[in-house]
Amino acid sequence: MTKYERQGESRKFDPNFKGPIQNRGCTDILCCILFIIALMGYFAVGILAWSQGDPRKVIYPTDSRGQFCGQAGTPLEKKPFLFYFNILKCASPLVLLEFQCPTTQLCVERCPDKHLTLMKAKLGSNEDRQYYQQYCKEAVDFTKSSPEILRDGLCPAMLMPSKAFTRRCLPALGTRKGGVVVVGNETTFDDGQGVSINATDVLEASKKSNVVVEARQVAMRIFEDYTQSWHWILLGLVIAMVISLIFIVLLRFLAGIMVWVMIVLVILVIGYGIFHCYMEFASLKGEPGSDVTIRDLGLQTDFSVYLQIRQTWLAFMIILAIVELIIILLLIFLRKRLLIAIALIKEASRAVGHVMSSLFYPLLTFALLAVVIAYWAITAVFLSTSNEQVYKVFNNSECAYARQTCDPKTFNTSNISAQCPDAECLFAFYGGETLYHKYLILLQFYNVFLFFWCANFVTALGQVTLAGAYASYYWAFKKPEDIPAYPIFSSLGRALRYHTGSLAFGSLILSMVQVIRVILEYLDQKLKGAQNRFAKFLLSCLKCCFWCLEKCIKFLNRNAYIMIAIYGKNFCTSARDAFFLLMRNIIRVAVLDKVTDFLLFLGKLLIVGIVGIFSFFFFSGRIKAVEQAAPSLNYYWVPILTVVVGSYLIAHGFFSVYAMCVDTLFLCFLEDLERNDGSAERPYFMSQNLLTLLKKSNEGYKSVD
Repeated sequence: MTKYERQGESRKFDPNFKGPIQNRGCTDILCCILFIIALMGYFAVGILAWSQGDPRKVIYPTDSRGQFCGQAGTPLEKKPFLFYFNILKCASPLVLLEFQCPTTQLCVERCPDKHLTLMKAKLGSNEDRQYYQQYCKEAVDFTKSSPEILRDGLCPAMLMPSKAFTRRCLPALGTRKGGVVVVGNETTFDDGQGVSINATDVLEASKKSNVVVEARQVAMRIFEDYTQSWHWILLGLVIAMVISLIFIVLLRFLAGIMVWVMIVLVILVIGYGIFHCYMEFASLKGEPGSDVTIRDLGLQTDFSVYLQIRQTWLAFMIILAIVELIIILLLIFLRKRLLIAIALIKEASRAVGHVMSSLFYPLLTFALLAVVIAYWAITAVFLSTSNEQVYKVFNNSECAYARQTCDPKTFNTSNISAQCPDAECLFAFYGGETLYHKYLILLQFYNVFLFFWCANFVTALGQVTLAGAYASYYWAFKKPEDIPAYPIFSSLGRALRYHTGSLAFGSLILSMVQVIRVILEYLDQKLKGAQNRFAKFLLSCLKCCFWCLEKCIKFLNRNAYIMIAIYGKNFCTSARDAFFLLMRNIIRVAVLDKVTDFLLFLGKLLIVGIVGIFSFFFFSGRIKAVEQAAPSLNYYWVPILTVVVGSYLIAHGFFSVYAMCVDTLFLCFLEDLERNDGSAERPYFMSQNLLTLLKKSNEGYKSVD
């Protein structure tokens, strides 16, 4: 295979080429039609889900008859809490299989606040009987004997002090000194049938009845922290936005100085992080309990505990030291390429300065992505709640019909109740036997696939739009006179009018790989308990391969979109041209383009570091001047982490415009070197700084920057 066949033919000089082609035709029409049909199907799935689904199933707890507790406009509107007849049965393994406790569940106005057995209530005062009847089925006849009432499952055998949590009545558990578990200050209970119950057994049953109690407690504390600190978080994000904007403006006028300042500041910020971690590590020396390892400590819901052991700060210090060393080594080895990279960033700064509207384009991308995410989430909720109520037979003694589907309306007159006197027909879960329910999993898969496709399409539209605008800047020989008016709007119009099919094609390829990765992650979760090491190894290899494939496709798509924006060809032709152009300049791509990406990443890292350090000192109360203003929090890392992640996303939004500008100018720069030679007939379009660094010049022309 010849070099021409491997790398394609170099670009030839074209005196009529003045930047992005204006006279172009529609590309990849079949894929455009397929995308429109898929969107119509997506809307149909949404309408079907919204007509069948019921999000109340997520919000409200459900009693044994499948009715919602506390739902407005129903007889149970004033009964918002779910009460379990026998919470101990929730310790059964069936809870994990059926996602339902095999005991009667009732909607009540309030949770019981005292211990009382059915026998004591019947023998006690009228007030006790009325109190107990709140937790029995409707119209229970209290003149019946206690064994009859319990046999028919009309009332619970006992009540115990409970508290409402996630709209469910769970035992009011606590601990005394020495770790003794108590429920309402009692360690043992009479279950109403002459059996003594230990409070520890109640604790285990409570955990099984709601396997996410601990997680929800942490979530509630985190939510409380957000309510206390949301305005400070918002202020931190605004500061991050202002700093990002200042960086962009300074890069416009002082690109070279700012890059070097950015490099030095990143090294200093990470260096300070190492110093701070060392000081914390040293200050904990000799403190009681500070030598406990993270493994010995285990999983704690109070994350501040981890900051009180030396190993945590040692781990932070090692991680920061490794990052610092990597950055310094990269800067040393790439020092000769930094000057050209800085010149490319300067050129990008000028382009952004002349196309200022490009800085606000990410807002459109963000809004479109928000719509896509919202539609996917709402459709997923409606699809997951569009099942019907399924009832099953629950029993205490041996029964041939156990766990079989039943109908609560006819259950008492059926053979099952005659053969199994203690059996009950209780609500188990939501499902269905109709054609719609059988293919519900496929509709969920379609929802996920279209989510990826639409999200990737929105991202691709933004890349093509920005690439077209910046290409218009580069190929304008006299800047800014030759730059067309409203380059962003012109580029967006061309992308939507002519290249919807090409964008859909590239997005489809990427979405297929992403969906395969989701499936592999799902299989990985399912096989975690498996003992087949070969299957685990194979799955890990597949995950790694598809991760690499996704990164490669993203890189190729990005450059293909740039070529589409410039020449208006279809996706495959543009991808091939971009690939061969990069292959013909593989050394510049591997070094120069990646160096600029690295420098822009340092800019994002610096912004996140500055905002993160100040938020850490503020929320941890270490700034004495504003110590009183800092909110009182359960976990002060919650607002800090939120501000850090939000700052990175904001900085990424601003710098992504720069990154797209750099990539576009880089491809244009490579084509400029192939098309032109600097003569009077074929002058270079690049800036004077790039010409000087490359030791080239335009004969008979004076570059206008």
